[in-house]
Amino acid sequence: MVERSGVKVDFSFLESYGEEFYDGLWTTISVSLLALIFSLILGTVIAVFRISGVRLLEGFGTAYVEFIRNTPLVAQIFFVFFALPAVGIKFSQFMVGTIGLSIYTSSYIAEVIRAGIQSVPRGQMEAARSSGLTYIQAMTHVILPQAFKLIIPPLGNQFINLVKNSSVLAVIAGGELMYFTDQATTESDVTPVYLFVAVVYLVLTIPLSLLVNYLERRWMKKEAR
Repeated sequence: MVERSGVKVDFSFLESYGEEFYDGLWTTISVSLLALIFSLILGTVIAVFRISGVRLLEGFGTAYVEFIRNTPLVAQIFFVFFALPAVGIKFSQFMVGTIGLSIYTSSYIAEVIRAGIQSVPRGQMEAARSSGLTYIQAMTHVILPQAFKLIIPPLGNQFINLVKNSSVLAVIAGGELMYFTDQATTESDVTPVYLFVAVVYLVLTIPLSLLVNYLERRWMKKEAR
């Protein structure tokens, strides 16, 4: 128990829920890492679609981004959790959370990457194509590496948001940090429980923010040479 200025903050709930919080933390980290990888891949594909010059691909990319960004994450999670089993496709809560987070975050990442691609001078693509590279090769080896250097800060912000958004798994009993937080509050004072969880999320997100800042400074120094 911690006491400050006459206010008592009781952390004794950790004696009963310590193991659950550990499991929830591990689930949060695992879901976030997998969703980060999948959303980055999917977001890159959608971004390339949107600037491909092929009307069908551009239309699909635009519709995907607009639909996903303008519908709640909770609704998307519920759709994956309830609608897919109705047609015989079943996933665990862990995979539902991973898929939902990946799809939702990819729509934002796609816009970030698209902006990065459009910031690369058009002459880069023309030079790559004239040297014999296909469109995909030029995009993979020439354009995207330059684009990613330009979008490190906003891309890092999306990754941080992804970690925080993982708390939505609590609505489907996903076993992550917020799920066990809700369980602990049924038997303990709400304030210390949520205070503890807030600190845990800070421990997860602040190092990621520092890493993004480090990478940005490092690449800026390389560009300045």
